[in-house]
Amino acid sequence: MLRARRPRSGRTAHGAVLVAFLGLLIGGCSFETSPGAEGRDTVEPDATRALTWDEPSEDRDDPEVAPEILARVEAAQELGRVWAAGVGLRSTETLPSFYRERLFAPAWLDREGLSPAGRRVHEAIGGAGADGLRPEDYHLREIDSLFVRLGEGGEEEAARRAELDLLLTDGFLLYVSHLLHGRVEPTTIEPNWTASRNGVDVGAILREGISGEEGLAQALARTRPYGERYAAMQAAMLRYQGFVEAGGWAPIPEGETLDPGMRTPRVDALRRRLETSGEIPERSGPDRDLYDEELAEVVRSVQTRHGLQADARVGRLTIAALNVPAEARLEQLKVNLERWRWLPADLGDRHILVNIPGFFASVVDDGVETMRLRAIVGRAYRQTPVFSGTMTYLAFAPYWNVPPGIAQNDQLPKIREDPGYLASQNMTLFEAGTTRRVDPATVDWTGMTGATFNRRFWIRQEPGPSNALGKVKFMFPNRHNVYLHDTPARELFDQAARFLSSGCIRVERALELAAHLLRDDPSWTPERIERVVAGGREVPVTLPRPYQVHLQYFTAWVEADGTLQLRDDIYDRDARVSRALAAAPPS
Repeated sequence: MLRARRPRSGRTAHGAVLVAFLGLLIGGCSFETSPGAEGRDTVEPDATRALTWDEPSEDRDDPEVAPEILARVEAAQELGRVWAAGVGLRSTETLPSFYRERLFAPAWLDREGLSPAGRRVHEAIGGAGADGLRPEDYHLREIDSLFVRLGEGGEEEAARRAELDLLLTDGFLLYVSHLLHGRVEPTTIEPNWTASRNGVDVGAILREGISGEEGLAQALARTRPYGERYAAMQAAMLRYQGFVEAGGWAPIPEGETLDPGMRTPRVDALRRRLETSGEIPERSGPDRDLYDEELAEVVRSVQTRHGLQADARVGRLTIAALNVPAEARLEQLKVNLERWRWLPADLGDRHILVNIPGFFASVVDDGVETMRLRAIVGRAYRQTPVFSGTMTYLAFAPYWNVPPGIAQNDQLPKIREDPGYLASQNMTLFEAGTTRRVDPATVDWTGMTGATFNRRFWIRQEPGPSNALGKVKFMFPNRHNVYLHDTPARELFDQAARFLSSGCIRVERALELAAHLLRDDPSWTPERIERVVAGGREVPVTLPRPYQVHLQYFTAWVEADGTLQLRDDIYDRDARVSRALAAAPPS
């Protein structure tokens, strides 16, 4: 552990005079004042509240550092930002305010070097890798360089101590900000992002961090999202970091599909791969190349955790998943830890979280998952957007108003080929801007473009067995015109990879979900729901209590039982987050 030497400077009395002068200067210029009992101006109590954590003392404080901090903070008015050790500090508001409240006294130093609070902050910054973040982004190199020079003495001693204190403060603020809001600005990756964790007083967290070991631990715990789930992702990331440091794993050679009962050297390669990642214990003996039932059971579990068909057949998709290098999996976990940090601190007592690459919708009531539904999401060229909204109503026996993009790209070619197509699909053609029905046989479809079609017409599919929205749709109004709904093609839920829709989210057991959302209204019995659905006309119903809806994109997560889940990056979004994490952090 690095230890700083005691400063050789002995100008304590001179430094005390400077601090007294600074107190008068700051009291007169930077804080509101009120008349004292004898007609003097006195600093309001709020202005000195931050000093009560530790009164200046001969043993702990170095009064020569305060003028150096003052000079750098006040120079920021001309330079645009505070500079320390050649580094432009990131915090342009909280840091100057913090030091003004302290009358520019150092926060993390005592006369021996780093104070106990300073050591804890230094350790916290150095441990940022446990969050998938880079300690060097929080000035760790510059902090360590200044730390080892403490006690050298000379004219620059006070300046070095001031710069070390400023770097620790700025590094801690930046680290806390990244835990609260994410290191990457979400809208640069997901333009439709609407969820936000803004509104937390970072300065209060900083002051809490000074108050003692428990204060810092509690402050950091509050900044990390979602407690045990985030911590489980951290643990998984550290486990994969260990795999990388150990050299990763050798790929399984490609070849014919491996089925239980087969005997081939490729089974031995499969065993080595699973042993390396801890899926099975190491085993020796003559039967390593036999694909026995014990190994098949492990393979089924691995396939489930990768979102594959759990049939124990080791074919192209299973081998591709297992052959992803450990380095790539480690980066995937770092990317998804960042996505956790983007989420709002409170998802809502009642909410529905749709994980797009996971192909499921999770219904949560009072912090407990009450339903898990398989989902179908948008195709790669009609991607489901990432955003949050509020579900306020649902509609039984819904009409489907065909979106313009689908009308011109999907429906128009079929109408040109067969004007009777619309009637066969229980669809009606209307004049644009009206509800006047148009007979498709009376329209000259020759050469009609999609733009012309959308100017002249719109299409509606009537309620019924073939309606694309099925028996119910769940509405959370948004500019993307995206919602959850039923589907008549329920066989599609049996597919492992379910990115098949035009952007909306189809959910299985949709009527069961509707009954759950309406459970606080006893008049909506299952029998009444069935009668309304069979009525053949759309019936909107306001939810007794709204649900927050979060459409999110996680390619890795940890289930409540501790199982790590890994999925394909179906929209190729992970790489963008990874590149942003590798770049310099934004201001």
